Amino acid sequence: MKSLAISGVAALLLLVAGTATAETSKVTEVTIYKFQFDPREVTIPVGGKVRWVNREKRQYHSVWFEKLGEPEPDYLFPGDVYERTFDKAGDFPYRCGPHPEMTGIVHVR
Repeated sequence: MKSLAISGVAALLLLVAGTATAETSKVTEVTIYKFQFDPREVTIPVGGKVRWVNREKRQYHSVWFEKLGEPEPDYLFPGDVYERTFDKAGDFPYRCGPHPEMTGIVHVR
């Protein structure tokens, strides 16, 4: 009976691990480093998610979808993460609020 319980727990762990892997594969990561968004352009499916991670050592940034009429968001300090899910198709340009020369675009297809 104990071997069944152990194999049941192992099966459950494998199922949970598989689900987590499937969920994380739907996230596209953009690194913020050396005053750049990398990659600058990403293409994701409708319903996809983008995660921005500030990898700078001392500098704060933001991810601002200004052309959508949104107010400037809170700053991302080193190590901070911002995620956004895109529920409709289109091209979504963004920029860093404090550093307007930093730009990027999310293409949703």
